[in-house]
Amino acid sequence: MKAMIFAAGLGTRLLPLTENRPKALVEVAGVPALQRVIMNLVRYGFDEVVINVHHFADKIEDFLENNGYFGIDIKVSDERQLLLDTGGGIAAASALLDGGEPFLVHNVDILTDLDLGRLYRCHCESGADATLLTSDRATSRYLLFDREKRMKGWTNVSTGEVLPHGLDMTGLGMRAFGGIHVISPSMLKPLCEYAPLRPFSIIPFYISVCRDMIIKSYEPDCGYYWFDIGKHSTLAAAADLLGHVK
Repeated sequence: MKAMIFAAGLGTRLLPLTENRPKALVEVAGVPALQRVIMNLVRYGFDEVVINVHHFADKIEDFLENNGYFGIDIKVSDERQLLLDTGGGIAAASALLDGGEPFLVHNVDILTDLDLGRLYRCHCESGADATLLTSDRATSRYLLFDREKRMKGWTNVSTGEVLPHGLDMTGLGMRAFGGIHVISPSMLKPLCEYAPLRPFSIIPFYISVCRDMIIKSYEPDCGYYWFDIGKHSTLAAAADLLGHVK
C-alpha cells in the first residue's frame, strides 16, 4: 500500500524549535515526528511512501538515508523551489503516487494510533473518490456531510461563510478534518488540473468537486488518540502521552 507524508511545512508556530530543523524532525518524547508517522504507516501495512520536502529539505533526506529508509520504499517529492501546500503537493507528486490504486495522505504533524489500514480498506470498499478522517472536535471550520456521510460543502462558523455558495445546510452534519485522507486514482486528474504548478490547499479543491465526486467521511467507531503537534501546547500534550506509551 502507498502513502504520502506532507513534510514540507515551515513550522512557524513551533519556533524556536524549527529555527535549525524542519517541523518533521521535531522530536515528540524523544522520537522525530516523521519517524513516528512512518513507523505507524509501516505498522498498518504501508510499504511505499512519498515524502515532500521544502524547509531544511537536506536534513530530511539525510535523516531518511541515515535510517536506511526504515526498510521500505521511500521516495522524495522535491519542493525546494516552491512550497506547494497540501493540494499542490499531491499534484506535484502525482507521477510517484499514481499506481492504479488508492493512496493515503498523512500530515506529518498529525500523530495518532488510529488503524490506518482499516481506514484504507474502508475507502476501497466504499467506492468513494476520497475518504477523509473526521471528528466532532471543536474548531471554527467544518466540512459538511449528509446522512450518508457524503461531503456536501464547508462552513466557517466564525464568519458564517458557507461553500459552495447557496448550499442549504439543513440536515447536514459538521465534522472537523483530521489531516489524514485516502485518495483514489480517479481524483488525480481533476486535482492536477485544478491549479497547475501552483500552490493550493486540498480543502478548497474538495469543496469544488464534492458535487460531482464522492467524498466520504470516515468516523472511527473505536477510541484512538489524535494530536496536531503544529503548536507548542499540543506538542507538549502529545509528548506527555507518548512518553508513557510503550
